Amino acid sequence: MSRPPFWSDEVIPVDRLSTRDKVLAFATMCVGMFIALLDIQIVSASLRDIGGGLSAGADDTTWVQTAYLIAEIIVIPLSGWLASVMSTRWLFAASALGFTLSSLLCALAWNIQSMIAFRAIQGFLGGSMIPMVFTTAFMYFSGKQRVVAASTIGAIASLAPTLGPVVGGWITDTLSWPWLFYINLLPGLVVTVVVPLMVRVDKPNLALLKGADYLAMVLLAVFLGCLEYTLEEGPRWNWFGDSTIVITAWTAGLTGIAFIWRSLIGERPIVDLRALKDRNFALGCLFSFVTGIGIFATIYLTPLFLGRVRGFSALDIGLAVFSTGVFQVMSIPLYAFLASRFDLRWILMAGLALFALSMWDFAPITHDWGSHQLLLPQALRGMGQQLSVPPVVTLALGGLPPARLKLASGLFNLMRNLGGAIGIAACATILNDRTNLHFLRLAEHMNPPDESSALGLRQIWQLTYREALTMTFSDAFLIVMVCFLASLLVVPLLRKITPPPMPSADAH
Repeated sequence: MSRPPFWSDEVIPVDRLSTRDKVLAFATMCVGMFIALLDIQIVSASLRDIGGGLSAGADDTTWVQTAYLIAEIIVIPLSGWLASVMSTRWLFAASALGFTLSSLLCALAWNIQSMIAFRAIQGFLGGSMIPMVFTTAFMYFSGKQRVVAASTIGAIASLAPTLGPVVGGWITDTLSWPWLFYINLLPGLVVTVVVPLMVRVDKPNLALLKGADYLAMVLLAVFLGCLEYTLEEGPRWNWFGDSTIVITAWTAGLTGIAFIWRSLIGERPIVDLRALKDRNFALGCLFSFVTGIGIFATIYLTPLFLGRVRGFSALDIGLAVFSTGVFQVMSIPLYAFLASRFDLRWILMAGLALFALSMWDFAPITHDWGSHQLLLPQALRGMGQQLSVPPVVTLALGGLPPARLKLASGLFNLMRNLGGAIGIAACATILNDRTNLHFLRLAEHMNPPDESSALGLRQIWQLTYREALTMTFSDAFLIVMVCFLASLLVVPLLRKITPPPMPSADAH
């Protein structure tokens, strides 16, 4: 088959593509998705080093991660409309190039202000790549190939954020923090070059720029930006005890309502909220939200416990949590085997149950837990992630017609990120509030030494605080477990998905 020239926007029908071409195109897009998701958490274990290198305080340094999250969460639901305007190939290639250049700028940042600005750009461009991988996979593959594709996407969606602290801690300890961003350059350039050559699933439609609902875009950006800020900063500033949090929370609520109203009455909405009328898609968004809570909350809790209670270094933390990724990768063949033989709803139930069981196994946590004690709960979590995320992808998006996939996949991915943001905010609030409660309860049963012994009092206070903090981590894991147990009750409401047949992949 002769390929159109590089500059041509001619679409190549799926039935004219060989399996090799489709796999290469899909794999290249997965690389872009992986580095975009990896960079959410890659700085989390290295914020202290970045702050030291840029002479910034802890409050400013947290924005290195927050800026990325806010920008990413804004662009994800807009990516479907952007792909319709620019086409999937050109939006993905432009995003990959911009992500690569902004990564270079992050590595070369000269102060904390420039770093935050470049991270926001990086998050915006990285976030736009993520939903397009979902839509392209469902356009390219059917049958068993679609099962493998969904498994791959699900693995990346949950594995990349999990590996972020591991990879980031190792790079910072072995090399230096700028290499957190230098590692994006080679894969970013490869994606930039290969995607325009291989991915030709749609044409640009610049006519969509005329008459687009720009007011809805502004409302969406303000809503998600203020919501993410409220969730990120609320636990640090005592929520509504801070005037800025009150303002951003009210702004998020009002603009969110206005955006929903605008999207439901508009003829050409930028986010397809009407897709929620499809029961499987609506429930799939719910499960995407819950798995987002589980994935991101445990990524937040486990390294924080190892750092604050055990005093582990960034590298030690990375090595201790690495087992989650190992067991998830090992579970990929298991999922592929099960998905070709059993109803995806049963596999989803097994994955959610394993995730809940892993949280139950985290609950007896004590102050001396390390890699050995974390192995079993993290193994169950890794398996649970792999058996729960891919079925949700297929059950939510597999029954939608191709014309709705672009706009719907943005909403689906947004729900995972929102779940993660709310899960982290809830866990941070639990750690703040419950630690004080546990400390006071433990202190009631303590017999302090002579008040003249300041050293003795300090040691008792430190030990009591450590135990109170450890008990609070247990509380947080149990609350995440409850979320997964509740979601199990909803699985029977899903319909079995039977994707429409597609032409043979090798029919030329």
